[in-house]
Amino acid sequence: MKRKIRMGMVGGGPGAFIGEVHRMAARLDGEIELVSGVFGRDPEKSRQCASDLYLDPTRGYADYQTMIAKELSLPENERIDFVAVCTPNLYHFTVAKAFLEAGFHVLCEKPVAMSSAEAVELDSLVKKNGRLFCLMHNYTGFPMIRQARQLIADGVLGTIRKINVEYSLGWLAAPNAGKQAAWRVDPKQAGISGCMADIGTHAQNLIEFVSGLKITAVSADLATFVEGRSLDDDGSVLLRFNNPVARGVIFASEVATGEENNFILKIYGDKAALEWHQQTPEDLILRSNDAPIQILRRGWPGTGSAAAAFSRLPAGHPEGFLEGFANMYKAFAKAIRDKQPGDYPSTADGIAEMHFLEAIVANSRGTEKWTKVPQ
Repeated sequence: MKRKIRMGMVGGGPGAFIGEVHRMAARLDGEIELVSGVFGRDPEKSRQCASDLYLDPTRGYADYQTMIAKELSLPENERIDFVAVCTPNLYHFTVAKAFLEAGFHVLCEKPVAMSSAEAVELDSLVKKNGRLFCLMHNYTGFPMIRQARQLIADGVLGTIRKINVEYSLGWLAAPNAGKQAAWRVDPKQAGISGCMADIGTHAQNLIEFVSGLKITAVSADLATFVEGRSLDDDGSVLLRFNNPVARGVIFASEVATGEENNFILKIYGDKAALEWHQQTPEDLILRSNDAPIQILRRGWPGTGSAAAAFSRLPAGHPEGFLEGFANMYKAFAKAIRDKQPGDYPSTADGIAEMHFLEAIVANSRGTEKWTKVPQ
């Protein structure tokens, strides 16, 4: 396939933060070309947005059903290869399902659906139709996260004992945090959880991606600090894993006043420990009790091939948030060319995150000490 992969988008219209991030990331490696989309619920604004993005205005559609029908009516060498779903949570399952049924590949924002039952249905549909599905957990695309996963797989940390994750944001500390905040605390659009669906799922996914362990039970305390909200804006979760030795904790908050995007992963084994900070993503800290602390730096001698494979620039030229998204797009474009799944989160990860969300919400509302997470 000696051409660019053609991409459509649903969501990500004017004023949508994450939509523009997706578009920039998709463009970064020159593998993908955005050609059509539904850029909001207002048909005229969608057409205008398409024009502003230098697309054919006739391919700025009024709704996703029209988009599917019109794209299928085009010759194969013009229609999209895949769609990126960048809507509020409410529409992830419905839109993804419709495009999968129409024969298109799908890249979808997280969480994958509004329930685990929907996630399982998407997984079945992907397998039945032989389509490809990428779930956008962009932090799995960071080079030093890939290096951390490799170190654990190589046994450098030994047996994992403790995993601590903090994800602190301050942007929802005030009652009126703007358009992007409103839908995230609305159960009709966000689902059963607010903060934990938005950023807690990043923590859950990164823990399982890096450590190779699966969360099997949770004890959760979800809180809503800002009056008038119907969903959690803060949460703390104790974790147990399929490794019976290991324990963990997730602290996630979107009302941590003054915080920016403070995402920290710490994993402790019986031989060594590692630590990664999203706000300084070029560094991976490696500790033990019998050697000096090491700082492995992206692009520097001594850092391994796992990080190098997801890097673009020499050391000292920082790579971060956009490149993490771009690495997911690059991997997905390769998968489409190769006609087989790549190394990125999939519907299986979507099922895991929904089981996690349902378990912590049930536990926080209930009286049992621990709630099992279905495997």
